[in-house]
Amino acid sequence: MDKPTRRHVLMAGGTLGAVGALSVAAPAQAAPLWTWSPKGSVAGAGKGADPRWVWDPECDALVASLLDKGVVPEVNKLLKTWTKNGQPLPAGLPAELRDFMERARQLPSWADQGKLAKAFEFNEKRGLYLGVTYGFASGMMSTAIPHEARAVYYSKGGADMRDRITKTAKLGYDVGTENAFAPDGEMIVTCVKTRLAHSGVRNLLPKSPYWKKAADEEIPISQADMMVTWHSLPTTVMKQLTKWKVPIPADESAAFLHSWQLTAHMLGILDEYIPQSWDEANSQAAQVLDPILAPTTEGIKLADMLLNLASFIDLGILSKPVLGALTRFVLGDEIAGWLKIPREPLWDPIFENLWEPFVAVREGILEMTDAPKQLRQVYWVFDEIIRQVVLLVLSGADYPISISIPTMNNPNY
Repeated sequence: MDKPTRRHVLMAGGTLGAVGALSVAAPAQAAPLWTWSPKGSVAGAGKGADPRWVWDPECDALVASLLDKGVVPEVNKLLKTWTKNGQPLPAGLPAELRDFMERARQLPSWADQGKLAKAFEFNEKRGLYLGVTYGFASGMMSTAIPHEARAVYYSKGGADMRDRITKTAKLGYDVGTENAFAPDGEMIVTCVKTRLAHSGVRNLLPKSPYWKKAADEEIPISQADMMVTWHSLPTTVMKQLTKWKVPIPADESAAFLHSWQLTAHMLGILDEYIPQSWDEANSQAAQVLDPILAPTTEGIKLADMLLNLASFIDLGILSKPVLGALTRFVLGDEIAGWLKIPREPLWDPIFENLWEPFVAVREGILEMTDAPKQLRQVYWVFDEIIRQVVLLVLSGADYPISISIPTMNNPNY
């Protein structure tokens, strides 16, 4: 696919989810002390500095300069034409930006092409489950991460959640493609543009009086913040797949992790903070993600926005209850309660009682032909909900997706 559109992103299983991947995160109140050792990282060593006080200084200074010079609109226009990893950078970019991007687009020495090929096999076979977990574990979880919710709400993306989700879903789509990090793929482009966008938010959000009033930090999107978001994606996804008893070969599991380790690196996360294994990822997540989940006024509003994105299709009669029930099933009663998601007498029991048998059927553990016709129809409905309802959320906007550097905060705040 040359130019993925909103429709293509969702059809590929990216769904709502990578909303967490591009959304702005920040450390929650009373965050625990940093004790995770860099020996458990892909680098195997490091300074061990608390990532809450580490950002992306080179990129931040560069974007600050571009904003001060007023050239960001022209830069965004030029970057819109840069879509493939191996494509030359557009002519006319400021020299300092070109130099930075040429370095930022290079894969690290530890990139493993064999693992990346295996990761595509995993994504291809488990696209349906990934769509659910990216959307309803990762995406909705982001609204229960206090500083992430506040930063999203008060930044430019908070004014148009459909546009924000479309752009963030591109990350989840691109990382799952066969050629994600190859010259003809788009994942490197997406990561570099996202890195620049993050720096834009770091420069702009502290100027918002609304964000400053709500936040207890001075600069958003630290290295810790990005790792919180990272854990809401691959770490959370793998936990869900394990919970649902999805059989995953060890080599596919390692390959899936590798694709996200590379993603973290390309987004500007230092190698000393990127876990080298699932055990290390779970250990780090237990420290930086699990304790900080909590409700906020902004998060509740964002969750409602997300659940209502499909309401233009059916006025929310079916879509909102289904999306709400999926969220409750994946994230649990406590987080659903925080987000004020109502219980659904029809859909809650369906997901609770039939999801794992549905997974078993899809994995070939049960024989579909032996199931009653009515039960087969229920399983089919699961497929259609996941493939079609979320697809329709962003239908009608059929143009190439381009991640850009923001030039303003949420104009409504």
